[in-house]
Amino acid sequence: MAVPPLDGKVALVTGASGGIGAAVARSLHDAGASVGMLSRRADDLGLERALGIACDVRDRDSVAQATEQVVERFGRLDIAVANAGVGAYGPFLELDPDDLEAMIDVNLKGTLYTAAATLPHLLASGTGDFVSLASVAGVRAFLGEAVYNASKFGQVGFTRALDLELREHGVRATSIAPGGVNTEFAIGTGREHGDPALAEMMSADDVAEVVLFAVTRPRNMRILTTTFRPMSEGSAG
Repeated sequence: MAVPPLDGKVALVTGASGGIGAAVARSLHDAGASVGMLSRRADDLGLERALGIACDVRDRDSVAQATEQVVERFGRLDIAVANAGVGAYGPFLELDPDDLEAMIDVNLKGTLYTAAATLPHLLASGTGDFVSLASVAGVRAFLGEAVYNASKFGQVGFTRALDLELREHGVRATSIAPGGVNTEFAIGTGREHGDPALAEMMSADDVAEVVLFAVTRPRNMRILTTTFRPMSEGSAG
């Protein structure tokens, strides 16, 4: 029987209780990794080698403490996936100020705080992977998404800059930038459950497969930013 590709590895995923985060956690677990699953609900989804931890990525201390819990439980950290995210859409001048703060705090600061907490352990691993779950909105602008764009462009730019710092230390930094994904995240942006457009989107498992692909590449290669979209979406811009 073949050894799973991530056998013996330890991963940490933020926003892991649902949607893309849950799919990524399951995928890494199925590939052999033990998984620290950070979310406000502290759900481990019943996975055998998983630890669910309550964590608010807007709070730097909360992320740091949760990361230390993962390392204490499993002994190391090899993969960190900064996945937690929120979105709100509409004309910039009509955007609720609370939504503006939430997108910057969760999408951008949450990624920075996750990196600050996990990178020392990934560097100690010597073969670590830092993955930011961004969006196609991190590489092109969209009408009605000015602040979401800002948070995701920042996330992608930060991760690309990390690559320059980390490559020589054996740690890879990758941005995963999908288009439309049929999860609860897609609801409330002018769509409702049952909207035919949702059925044409990709699934959370589709995204998880790309994350798994990135972190299981041979160590002599790295993926910087990968963008992919459902066939129903255009690719202009």
